[in-house]
Amino acid sequence: MAPRGLPAYRDTNVLRWLAAYTASVTGDVVYFLALSWSATRAAGPSQVGLVIAAGALPRAVLMLGGGVVADRFGPRRVAVAGDATRCVVMLAAAAAALLISPNLWLLIPVALVFGVVDAVFMPAVGALPPRITAPEQLARVQGMRGLSIRLSNAVGPLLAGVVLATGGAAAALAAAGALFAVSLALLLTVRVSPLAPIPQPASARRELVDGLRYIRRHRMLAPLVTVIGLSEMCFSGPVAAGLVLLADERGWGAAGMGWIASAFSVGAAAAAL
Repeated sequence: MAPRGLPAYRDTNVLRWLAAYTASVTGDVVYFLALSWSATRAAGPSQVGLVIAAGALPRAVLMLGGGVVADRFGPRRVAVAGDATRCVVMLAAAAAALLISPNLWLLIPVALVFGVVDAVFMPAVGALPPRITAPEQLARVQGMRGLSIRLSNAVGPLLAGVVLATGGAAAALAAAGALFAVSLALLLTVRVSPLAPIPQPASARRELVDGLRYIRRHRMLAPLVTVIGLSEMCFSGPVAAGLVLLADERGWGAAGMGWIASAFSVGAAAAAL
């Protein structure tokens, strides 16, 4: 734990976690744009939506289960395993893209596997702050995490656009794998302290059911989750597919797609400020 009174932004342990998180989110962005752009090059609009859905569906369905896994085995252990798996998947996909032209038979399995691993990794890495800093610094750490997400979402598309334009899908997937490797190396250096023991249900299934029941009965969480889900469905999906297709249709190229995707995050950061 950080010494009491030491600000989070001066705690090297917190900063290592934050750097790992930033590298991971940036890798996510690079991977996602590489996947979408490759699907656009290989097939039509409906197939692009299919590939994006193949990656998003496991996240949506399994994310709460990923939280259960993190509780059962420890968030640091799960986060490290998740980063290692994502790195291997990306590097294997990059090697496959070098040997064969990216097509739906390659992109859909990669999206499915990555979505499943991400559903376990994201709750685990997000559960680490209470274990790496003092309680009075948690709000500050979450603020730093928010800035990290904005930075990653602004830099990631630019990086993806440049790498896609110069080296193609294989280079972009390899870049995502390299970012996950950096995240893994940093996570391995993060010191984690145990929390006070919490009684756990007899089975993982019971824990999952309890989590769903808690959300359903909570007078604020239930409508909040519903609203967030509907807003994401109406905005993120169409933008994710439409932006890539628009850049391809107008001839802006991968670099133009990266600039526009980055502009969304810059605008969101300005609004947040």
